[in-house]
Amino acid sequence: MRKQSLRIHCSNGHLGFAPTKEESFWIGAKTKPDYYCCDSGSDDIGPVPLGADKCASHPEWQKHDLELMLLASREQGVPMIIGSSGDTGTNSRVDMYIGFIKEIAAKHRLKPFKLGYFYSEVDKAYLLKKMRGGEAIEGLDSRGPLTESELERTNRIVAVAGVHPFIKCLEMGADVIIGGRSSDCAVFAAPAIFHGLPENYAYYGGKVLECASFCCEPYGGKETIIGEITADDVKVTAMHPVQRCTVASVAGHAMYERTNPYFEYVAGGKLDMTDCVYEQFDDKTCRISNAKFIPIEGRVKVKLEGSGFVGERYMGMAGIRDPYTIKHIDKVIQWAKDQVEERLHGKDYQLSYRIFGKNGVMGDLEPVKETRSHELLVVVEGVSPDDKVAEEATLIGTRQIFYARLPEVKGTAGTAAFILDEVVKVSAAYEWTMNHTVAVDDPMELFPTRMITVG
Repeated sequence: MRKQSLRIHCSNGHLGFAPTKEESFWIGAKTKPDYYCCDSGSDDIGPVPLGADKCASHPEWQKHDLELMLLASREQGVPMIIGSSGDTGTNSRVDMYIGFIKEIAAKHRLKPFKLGYFYSEVDKAYLLKKMRGGEAIEGLDSRGPLTESELERTNRIVAVAGVHPFIKCLEMGADVIIGGRSSDCAVFAAPAIFHGLPENYAYYGGKVLECASFCCEPYGGKETIIGEITADDVKVTAMHPVQRCTVASVAGHAMYERTNPYFEYVAGGKLDMTDCVYEQFDDKTCRISNAKFIPIEGRVKVKLEGSGFVGERYMGMAGIRDPYTIKHIDKVIQWAKDQVEERLHGKDYQLSYRIFGKNGVMGDLEPVKETRSHELLVVVEGVSPDDKVAEEATLIGTRQIFYARLPEVKGTAGTAAFILDEVVKVSAAYEWTMNHTVAVDDPMELFPTRMITVG
């Protein structure tokens, strides 16, 4: 099990979010890495995919990236690890990825291999029992402790796994691991810790590898990098022919990663990168040393993410070129809002406006005092638990831009706006209802792990 160094191939900072670039992928594969690892999820995509239990990424893009990794890892006979399957890491997304792996294996007639997987969804009854037993589910980002009403309006909850379920699958002999919701860096730190390498460089390696070529220059996403983790340092190398991992690009990415306030809830400690030393090892490789890891004593805390349904959502658009209307756009929008309220007074709805102009983006909360734009696009969104109310609010809120009554306008309408006459139903609206932590006695408590044979 123990290794003096471990080389990890990462081809995409968010598997499937946009397709992996194949040229640098295969350049990296030819170097014969020890592991192929990718994270496939993030809360950056917002609460809708989690609440609706769907993907933010196109299924064919996800399958494309999984196929590259599976073929390369099985040809070489080394493990492949995926975290936060299907963007959110819910149980259905894990099952979807397992289905993809089975399809790809059958398509290419791969020899049988072991597939380990784990789930990350949390039952509301589990948390309710803890709360009624007197245990607080503490909030993050200035949120208070979780209340029963917040829990009740939550549609779906995932816990964010650390290295533990990945290591468990490796101990069980997994050739492929499909993970539920998990920390980005845990996907890469887990194999390093499994092979006896120290936590400081395992976690630093995870931090620098998880965004793939975002730590390279010139900028270019979805390109492969190789990270080598040892007991003394981390080396990260760009695989794309024109990209390099430089002191500036890697240190800059590390400074961005330092801002993650949740790391301690997935690693059980804090990664101190303050005194890291960055050196140009060769033209395409940066070497990093002097990273520190400080364990936190006490019970393990696990981060929870929860999403709740707000309402059905419709969208309308209006294009405006009349200079007078543009100058008074704040009054135009207020008129439209007033007409919606007059019609739907007492109904449960939300209405928002986003104004896009050639001088930038203007929000609906700040009056537009002056703009040099000759054209604006107004995007209107209406939300309500009642589908018909959401549609009507959006339609009135869009169409009434055309009928706004402004001072000094005398005569023919029609110069003010071009209206998209029909509003369009888009994805339902959800909101983050949970950004909390729960204390557990066993770090594996929320992550049931299983093993199957494929092929």
